[in-house]
Amino acid sequence: MLRDNTLCGLGVARVDGMQFMADRRALERELALAREMMLVRQDGLRPMPTDCFYDMTEPLQRIRVVGTFMEASELFALRRSLATIESLVRYFRPMEGVANVHPLISGAAETVATFPDIVRRIDQTLTPNGEIRDNASPTLAEIRHELSSTINGISRMLNHILRSAQSEGLVEKDVTPAMRDGRLVIPIPPSSKRKLRGIVHDESATGKTLYVEPAEVVDANNRIRELEADERQEIVRILTALANEIRPALPDMLPSYDFLGLIDFLHAKARLAESIEGCIPTFSPDGATDWVQARHPLLFIRYRREGKSVVPLDILLDHRKQRIVLISGPNAGGKSVCLESLGLIQYMLQCGLAVPMKDNSRVTVYDNIFIDIGDEQSIDNDLSTYSSHLQNMKFFVRNANSRTLLLIDEFGSGTEPQIGGAIAQALLGKFNEVRANGVITTHFTNLKLFADETEGIVNGAMLYDRSKMRPLFRLEVGRPGSSFAIEIAHKIGLPNDVIDEAKRIVGTDYVNMDKYLQDISRDKRYWEQKREKIHQQEKALEQKLSDYDEKSAELKSRRQEVMQKAREEASALMKEANARIERTIKEIKEAQAEKEATRKIREEHARFVEKRIAEKKALANTQKPTRNESVPANGASAKSLDVGGLVRIKGQATVGEILAIDGKKVQVAFGMIRSTIDSSRLEMVSKNQLKKGESADKIAQFANALSSTGRGSGTSSVDVMSEKRKNFKTELDVRGMRADEALQAVMYFLDDAQLLGADEVRILHGTGTGALRVAIRQYLATRACVQSFRDEHVQFGGAGITVVEML
Repeated sequence: MLRDNTLCGLGVARVDGMQFMADRRALERELALAREMMLVRQDGLRPMPTDCFYDMTEPLQRIRVVGTFMEASELFALRRSLATIESLVRYFRPMEGVANVHPLISGAAETVATFPDIVRRIDQTLTPNGEIRDNASPTLAEIRHELSSTINGISRMLNHILRSAQSEGLVEKDVTPAMRDGRLVIPIPPSSKRKLRGIVHDESATGKTLYVEPAEVVDANNRIRELEADERQEIVRILTALANEIRPALPDMLPSYDFLGLIDFLHAKARLAESIEGCIPTFSPDGATDWVQARHPLLFIRYRREGKSVVPLDILLDHRKQRIVLISGPNAGGKSVCLESLGLIQYMLQCGLAVPMKDNSRVTVYDNIFIDIGDEQSIDNDLSTYSSHLQNMKFFVRNANSRTLLLIDEFGSGTEPQIGGAIAQALLGKFNEVRANGVITTHFTNLKLFADETEGIVNGAMLYDRSKMRPLFRLEVGRPGSSFAIEIAHKIGLPNDVIDEAKRIVGTDYVNMDKYLQDISRDKRYWEQKREKIHQQEKALEQKLSDYDEKSAELKSRRQEVMQKAREEASALMKEANARIERTIKEIKEAQAEKEATRKIREEHARFVEKRIAEKKALANTQKPTRNESVPANGASAKSLDVGGLVRIKGQATVGEILAIDGKKVQVAFGMIRSTIDSSRLEMVSKNQLKKGESADKIAQFANALSSTGRGSGTSSVDVMSEKRKNFKTELDVRGMRADEALQAVMYFLDDAQLLGADEVRILHGTGTGALRVAIRQYLATRACVQSFRDEHVQFGGAGITVVEML
């Protein structure tokens, strides 16, 4: 797979030369290089050049001999690969102000030579398609010009001869000149060969066509052959001269191709890592192997193609209490796959490859990996299954040490169980004495008991779902596993009397012990699932608390910003008003308090105050004038209302214009909204009221205060805003109202929401017939302060509530 990910033979050669490394320092460097290339592959902004990776070492070695040359195609590949090397050196050159994520590759690139002069020289010789240029030399240009002229002359001559032969009936009308042995010929039938003078060069497979070179073009064809030979000779001279120019650079050029091979090799590693979702884990400081969610790479790729998922492997091997893990469990439960995963992944790691596990895993370096998996019986060597295992065990005992990883499958099997189990136990003790690490699988009960009593060895179990009778392929360390022999026998349909007899033979104690192990396994899985669920709930709660704190802090910050802005606006307004008041007092004093002059100054100041208030109201986008004058409590009669008159609804501030009167029903336009309202609910508004509005009270208050103190007084805009904010609710209930009443309420509600800077408000209109909902949403679509609106979530009211997002 790694070889398939290479780009040229340089990378293939490095893959074939890759070896298991036990030197930690060299391995760390190799893995660091692979990690850097993985980061390069992840950089979507600056893709690395991957075109034109060619292995040119053999042609370059060939032209070491004086007088030799490279063909045009090889020269073209050399030019493109040299340009790629130059691009790579430029790519890996550190940039100022940018963190260098590939320092090792950059260090290797610093010493790589590039050859722009040779690239330029090749470009002068070859076309962009890799052919020799006509102007590569004056002689070549002259030869090709003559060759072209001669070919054109022959073509014209042949066409003339062919037309004459066609007119005489010697050849068919649709025949065209052909090429045989590099010479232009005319296809004719055998019956006409005596009638057309020339040389017969070839005959068709059927014998019905002869290819004749007319005598008139023989000399010209011979000249073409001479010119082609001259052309080839001149091209060889040009290529030889170019090789002479390249030859002095060979000592520096060959190491540049070593760098190209390194990049190809690392690029193949990075691509393989992506295909298996691999990473470069960290080395353990205490030499422990602690893998988190490791996966067999080949199983992972196959299962992903089939839409399945691999059950990951978590395993810990340390140098204290858990050097050797003894795995037991049912057949086909994943014991051998666990061993093979461990061996393959460790071997990949020590060859400098990324491995499929979580990046918080910790790894170590072993000097030896001793493996005994499968059957190595041999007739030639007179070895049985058990003998071959014992041969391996002999080698393991003699050579194992604290830097050895043991992977042994079906430990002790292949012979009589009692003595086989005893020999296996003795070997296991010996491995523990030399402090070797390893994973060993077995079905022997005595080994499980030995592991439970011996420090350094722990039991492990491959989990099995007894209710569904299927393996779970999960390793659980800390307890022995059951072989589930009786359950599996039931599943495959073994007769019950046979199973009962087997139970009687082994005894109830053994059967019950196996059952207890299964019960313990089931209970442990249950509580682990509970613990995992509680952990997830706690994590979700922590996330919600974090979100709450973040939003609370954001709201507090926004509130402070709004308050600060309001204070600044109020302060600016007060400063401007105070300056105006002081100037007014000064003018009154200078006018010696004459009544007429004082009155004019007060009126001018009142107009100024009214103008400032109007500007502030327009800035806040509010349309609520303050009521000044009392209106009869019983409203206006239909007789007192006239079309074009100004009215407002009792208790409301928005003024509308009467469009039509029909008895007690009055059609009123409030801005863009038209409503039909009973006349008893309306009150007349004079034009004088409309002009004065809120400013009359404030002017009177200010004038009274001015005459007594010389300064204005009254309620500040900050107090008004504070009062509005305190009483404002983000939810409006219009259920039971008619459409016109509801629209009026929504209008004022949105005005206040916009003035107070609300982000989101809710309007409760209920479901009913849907008419109120449609009218409100049609009005919302006309308001510039509304960004969007939608139904509330179904759990909180659904279509009966409209949620409005404010701008």
